[in-house]
Amino acid sequence: MTWKALLRELAARPGALIGLSLLTLQLFAILFAPWIAPYSPVEANLLDAMQPPSELHWFGTDEVGMDVFSRVVYATRVNLLIGFVAVFASLLAGVTLGLLVGYYRNILSALVMRVFDFIQSFPVFVLGMALVAVMGQEIWSVAIVLGFLFVPMFARLVRAEVLSLRERPFITAARCSGAGDAAIMFRHILPNAMTPVIVQISIALGMAILLTAGLSFIGAGVRMPSPEWGLMVSSGSQQMILGIWWIALFPGVAIVLSVLSFALVSEATRTLLDPRTHSEAGQNA
Repeated sequence: MTWKALLRELAARPGALIGLSLLTLQLFAILFAPWIAPYSPVEANLLDAMQPPSELHWFGTDEVGMDVFSRVVYATRVNLLIGFVAVFASLLAGVTLGLLVGYYRNILSALVMRVFDFIQSFPVFVLGMALVAVMGQEIWSVAIVLGFLFVPMFARLVRAEVLSLRERPFITAARCSGAGDAAIMFRHILPNAMTPVIVQISIALGMAILLTAGLSFIGAGVRMPSPEWGLMVSSGSQQMILGIWWIALFPGVAIVLSVLSFALVSEATRTLLDPRTHSEAGQNA
């Protein structure tokens, strides 16, 4: 698909444009946070505590006087850093394992799948909470734990594709031409198995952001004073009964918009990579 065709496809789907716009806004906040945020995200000033939104503090201040707007902007770095590291680490491990256990059907492959069954038998949030408690409540610890939890998801997805491809005629032809297992797996099977994986990446990024925020909300994730959306919602939720709504509202909206952006991008990617979409578009044209 050419760039012009891609742009036409995106223009025809408002959801895709909204998702890409929100994603661009987050990337802009990550790159230019020091210039966007007017205050330090971690310096407290008790004299300014609990200030409502104003010209000086656009999103108000929290219970220790930290500027909520600055913390929301800097938290984009923390939440998306954890999400991207977790997803791409699990992508690398999951695709490799899924390719191997799908191509080689033996006792070791069966054992690996049983390990995945064991991991996925636990609720993701509960297992993540336990693992973070063991490894420590640091940003990298949360990223590693989420990456570990996402490996079975990518591995199963790739394995299912490999099982459906390994007996296809073009794979048989590659074997007959003398291609080795590595060449068959990485040159012929893997490129044809990546379409659902690409779609799953955006979904997994949204899941990672939600899990990060959820773990921090219950005190099992990133610790204060690090700027993190779930942590900010947690501290602000304790003040809402007093009518102090802004501490929890703005980071909560940030979580919603961030997850929404990845969901919309995922849906647009799925549509663009679906060959049935292009065949229908050709027929309509």
